[in-house]
Amino acid sequence: MRPMNYIAFDVHCAFCEGGWVTESGKEKRSWRVATTIPALAAVIAEVPRPRLLVIEEGPLADWLVRELSGRVDQVVVADPYRNALIAKEGDKDDAIDWRKLAHLARGGYVKAVHHGGDLERSVFKQHVQLYHRRVRLRHAEALRVVWRLRRFGLTTVKVKDLDTRRDALLSRLPDSALLRRGLRTMLEGYDLATAQLRRTRREMAGAARAYEPVERFMALPGVKAVRAATFFAVVDTPFRFKSKQALWKYLGIGLERRRSGNGPLRLRVPPRCNRLLKNVILGAAKSAAASGDNPFADLYERHLGMNCSPRIARRNVARSMAAVMWGMWKSGSAYDPSRGAGQAAGELTGAGRGR
Repeated sequence: MRPMNYIAFDVHCAFCEGGWVTESGKEKRSWRVATTIPALAAVIAEVPRPRLLVIEEGPLADWLVRELSGRVDQVVVADPYRNALIAKEGDKDDAIDWRKLAHLARGGYVKAVHHGGDLERSVFKQHVQLYHRRVRLRHAEALRVVWRLRRFGLTTVKVKDLDTRRDALLSRLPDSALLRRGLRTMLEGYDLATAQLRRTRREMAGAARAYEPVERFMALPGVKAVRAATFFAVVDTPFRFKSKQALWKYLGIGLERRRSGNGPLRLRVPPRCNRLLKNVILGAAKSAAASGDNPFADLYERHLGMNCSPRIARRNVARSMAAVMWGMWKSGSAYDPSRGAGQAAGELTGAGRGR
C-alpha cells in the first residue's frame, strides 16, 4: 500500500494558504491560491495519490467538502477548538497554520467534524437552522416591545398579549405621537418576524416529508414535526456515532468523567455540545412526561420515585428518547408503544443517575 500524502489548507474567502507533506513528515510543496474550485483542484492534482485533504471547520467547509471530495481519497474537516497546537503554540500565521494542521492530521491528532456532503440534505439542514433562528428573532422582537411598554407603566404585559390584546395595550399609553410611531415601527418588526417564522415552518414541514425517518420519529410522544425534522437534519446519519453514549454527549445529555490521581470521580454534563439538539431532546422529554399515559412518562415517574430531582429525571428520559430514536433510525424500525416501556428503561443502561 502506497504511503498517504497529506494536503492542508488554511482557508479564507479570497485565498487559501496550503501545501502537502509526505507520510514521513517531509514538506514537498506550498501554495497560495484563490479560493475557487478550479484553482484548488489544480494544485491538488499535483499531489500523488493517495491524498488526504484536511481543512478547519468554517463557513466554507461544507462547500469545499462537496466540491473536492472526488479529487482526494479522504477529506477531514478538523474541529478548530481541539487544535490547540495551532492556536496556542509558538508563532501563528497562515503559512505556519497549514503546516501544523498537516502534521496533526499525519499523526492522527485531528478531531473530525461531520459533513454529509449531500447538497439537498445540507440545504434542508440550513433551512431547519433558519427556522430556529427566526424563532429566536421573533422572541427577541417581542421582548423589545414588552420592555418598551413596561417603561410606560404597563408592568403586567406579556409576550402573548402582543397578539391577543394589542389595541387595548396601545390605548393605555400616554398621548405621545412620537411614542406611538416608535412602537408602530417595533410592532412592524415583530409582525414581520412572525410572518417569516410561519412561512419558514411551512416550508420546513413540506421539505421534511421527503425524508421517511422524520415521520417515524413523530410517532414518539413529545416529538412533533419541528423536533423530528431538527433531530433528523442536525444528526444527519445515525452511523456517525459509535454508541448511544457518544450520541448523548453530542446532545449535551450524557456524562463526562473527571478524575485526577486519587481524587474523587466527578461526573458532569458536557459543556460543549449541540445546543439546538439539547433543547429539542429535553423539550421532547418534558412534553412526553407532561402528557402522561406513555412509556416515557412512566419512566419519568419511576425516576422521581428513586429520589431523582425533576431535572435529572427529565434528562434520563431524554437519554432514553434519544436512544430509541437512534435505534429506530439505524434499524429502519417503527416506534412500538407496546414495547416502549421496556425499551425506554433498557436504553438507560449505563447512564446512571448522574447529576
